[in-house]
Amino acid sequence: MTQATQTPQRGIQMTEAALRQVISLRQSQGKDLCLRVGVRQGGCSGMSYMMDFEDVSNIRPEDEVFDYDGFKVLCDKRSMLYLYGLVLDYSNAMIGGGFQFTNPNANQTCGCGKSFSA
Repeated sequence: MTQATQTPQRGIQMTEAALRQVISLRQSQGKDLCLRVGVRQGGCSGMSYMMDFEDVSNIRPEDEVFDYDGFKVLCDKRSMLYLYGLVLDYSNAMIGGGFQFTNPNANQTCGCGKSFSA
């Protein structure tokens, strides 16, 4: 894992590789979007990670907002209970590449790394 770009006080941290990738994906959309990160019920370990682009006008007052040099990462308060301290990384490796979640709150993680239990 590459080093996170923010200090541990951040609720959701991103590595430089992850930040570059989401900014690149956002630019391909042609809009000013932010990234929403959260959890939902499901997956082989009980909860699965979710992330998607969202229009900045959808930021809710109750959202936790993390600013990365103008790029906003959002998380709802319920999800933040499970994600506080999460490090989002990205790898372009042919095997095992893509976004990776390192969650200090996870008791158990499935083999694919996309779901967990806490």
